[in-house]
Amino acid sequence: QVQLVESGGDLVQAGDSLRLSCVGSGLDNYAVGWFRQAPGSVREFVATITRGRGSPYYADSVKGRFTISRDNTKNAVYLQMNSLKPEDTAAYYCAASQWGSTVSNVGEADYWGQGTQVTVYP
Repeated sequence: QVQLVESGGDLVQAGDSLRLSCVGSGLDNYAVGWFRQAPGSVREFVATITRGRGSPYYADSVKGRFTISRDNTKNAVYLQMNSLKPEDTAAYYCAASQWGSTVSNVGEADYWGQGTQVTVYP
């Protein structure tokens, strides 16, 4: 079992950058994904990274602007978000899968963090 803790959310202006962090004991043994949920919307996939070599995959809406990475020495997964837009405003959650190779939909997640709020104003 792993307990996930996200951090790094903030209130920023459009065009700014943020880096979100997700840490958890033994996280290097899990595939990890980032999801986001805006008020009144469903939770949507943002990015995922495999365990081990850490191959990344992205939603089309963030491709070229966001980068997911992991530091297995720190049991951490990061989401670097550049060129932020108001439509990126949401609560961001990390999720982990013990057996799956990726976490690219809600049903693949075994564990969830509590979320961190990102607000982007024009």
